Amino acid sequence: MSAGTGGGEAADPCRCASGAGGVTCCFLRDYGRAFRMGSFDWDLVAGTLAMDESALRVFDLRPDEYDGNPLTLAPRVMADEGRQLDTLVSHALKDGSEHYGAYFRVRLRDGSPRWSHTEGQIQRDETGRPVRIVGIIRDASEEVSEQAARLGLDEGRRRRTSVVEGTTAALAHARTVQDIIDLLGASHGLQYFGATSLVMGLLEAGRIHLVAEGPTGAFVPGTRFTRVDEPYPMSEVVRTLRPRFIESPKDFAESYPILWPHISGLGITSAAYLPLIAQARPIGALGLLYSDKTGFSADERNLLVALGSSIAQSLQRAMLYEQEHDLAEGLQQAMLPRRIPDVPGAQIAVRYRSARLGRDIGGDWYDVIPLPGGRVGAIIGDVQGHDTHAAAVMGQLRIVLRAYAAEGHTPATVMARASVFLHELDTDRFATCTYVEADLATGVVQVVRAGHVDPLLQDNDGSCRRLPVEGGLPLGLSAEFGRLDHPVTTLELSPGQTLLLYTDGLVEKPGSDLDEGLTLLSSLVRNGPRDLQELADHLCEVVDERGGEDDVAILLLRRQGSYYPQSGGRLQQHVAQSDPEALSSARHMIRAAVRAWGAGERSDEIELVSDELITNALMHTDGGAIVTLRMLAGPERRLRVEVEDRSSALPRRREAGESGVSGRGLMLVDRISDVWGVESRGSGKCVWCEFIVNPAYIDRT
Repeated sequence: MSAGTGGGEAADPCRCASGAGGVTCCFLRDYGRAFRMGSFDWDLVAGTLAMDESALRVFDLRPDEYDGNPLTLAPRVMADEGRQLDTLVSHALKDGSEHYGAYFRVRLRDGSPRWSHTEGQIQRDETGRPVRIVGIIRDASEEVSEQAARLGLDEGRRRRTSVVEGTTAALAHARTVQDIIDLLGASHGLQYFGATSLVMGLLEAGRIHLVAEGPTGAFVPGTRFTRVDEPYPMSEVVRTLRPRFIESPKDFAESYPILWPHISGLGITSAAYLPLIAQARPIGALGLLYSDKTGFSADERNLLVALGSSIAQSLQRAMLYEQEHDLAEGLQQAMLPRRIPDVPGAQIAVRYRSARLGRDIGGDWYDVIPLPGGRVGAIIGDVQGHDTHAAAVMGQLRIVLRAYAAEGHTPATVMARASVFLHELDTDRFATCTYVEADLATGVVQVVRAGHVDPLLQDNDGSCRRLPVEGGLPLGLSAEFGRLDHPVTTLELSPGQTLLLYTDGLVEKPGSDLDEGLTLLSSLVRNGPRDLQELADHLCEVVDERGGEDDVAILLLRRQGSYYPQSGGRLQQHVAQSDPEALSSARHMIRAAVRAWGAGERSDEIELVSDELITNALMHTDGGAIVTLRMLAGPERRLRVEVEDRSSALPRRREAGESGVSGRGLMLVDRISDVWGVESRGSGKCVWCEFIVNPAYIDRT
């Protein structure tokens, strides 16, 4: 009877569209229910995994319990098999495969496992990049049970096999020997091995040092250190390089009468002692003690030997890692300054933290260089790479930078010469670096940045902000590409302000960009201690807590107030042609120096004459100019301004006339300064002038 006649047939619950498409939908729905199979659609770009109701039923999930996030399914998959499935899919995506298939177990609501099977078809865009996976997932419990019965596989063998796989997967994340010890000694370590208790010893100078035990306190007193020739099972397997399987309490008591009385009360029924061998030499031994089994089948013995081999390889890898890391760290520490000099007029704090996670040691460094005239140079840098070669290059580069700075070169010249040195060195490494030259009397700071992160500035009220500094290419690259004109940024550091220099390991971390790291660092400084040494320790504590995969170097420079060197100061600035920023920086430097050196009563005159000399050099010569200010000691305090250029032609004083717009420069210099002159210097000349300043006038604002 048709539904239209009002008969008693139940209405079809399917709500799909009528027609052939509806029939197909109903068929797939009913087929999925009957054969416990569902479909999924995984959008790799959006990261969403859509599953139909039948597919969710395989995972023992209701539709309202699933949010489309693949991670929601993770607790439903056995941990070991989940890692294997992730690896399988990752390889298929990377090697260009079009499909994959795998069996795995799902954990049901009641905790029991159920075998399932999945197949996926990988769809790629025109560039070959995988963008989507569509496929099916089905209940394969009956299929696997029949196959297991047919092949004679039992749950015990599968469990023992998973012990080796699970241990190998866990050890893959272990970086150091202590990581492996922690893994084996923890309670979940015994779950991997299926044993009642566990002991592991490492061979050290002919003795076996017990380094891991589980549960805690399971070792026999007096056996923390044992000789290789003593009658213990660990000593035996180290001597013979052969595993020892103890199959019963009687076997244990007869073979090791000294040890057995100490463990007979633990209910041990069998044990397996495995030599840990790497590169054909013993490095230790592992003991697994059981209380729920006797005897070992050939299959069990093979699996346990494989377990020992996996642990031995991980231990050897960890030992080599620690040896190279310690060597590189020692090399780097030896190349860093052993002590930071006391610098009058400044407080300085430096710190270095090496990475203990991820990659090996890096080429981070810092340096502080006392300079004549109450100035100080501060350097922070990072050589590319994380190995002993990076540390070696760092040591050479630090020495070169220190030498160039001590010779009295301008900050830009120091960086240019260091870049040429690194380029000509027998290495393919480059380095980022920031060089700061600060005059602590005036507060004038000249900063040159070569590919490095911007410094931070902390004000007297504790607030902290990023300090934008014009930058050039990293050292080595600027020489390779012929761009050695490193720009100089001039700023003024007031008493109590702090300049923070650091390497990128302090602000970079996986999953966040540089701006987020700088914002976090500014917050840490703003809310941190005001004492400089305590602030440096605070930043290092944050690094230690966070961990990380990169080294960190920190240099904090705080200017103290009311510092005036008795011998006077010296400042120097290079001004290139067609560089208005450099000209502005030079004027800023002159203004700050005049005020700080007690020449404020003649500040307008000094600034006017200096500007005239600089302008003449830029207009009438082919190159730039080097501006130098110095305070001369003597019976009269004199401030000397020098402008050096590459032209050997001497300046000539001429009359401008009534309507002339030029020609008055040297006349101004002659009328305003107390004395002036010209000196030949190599292929160029230096025009200088001096101003007598009142020693009683000091602007302390």
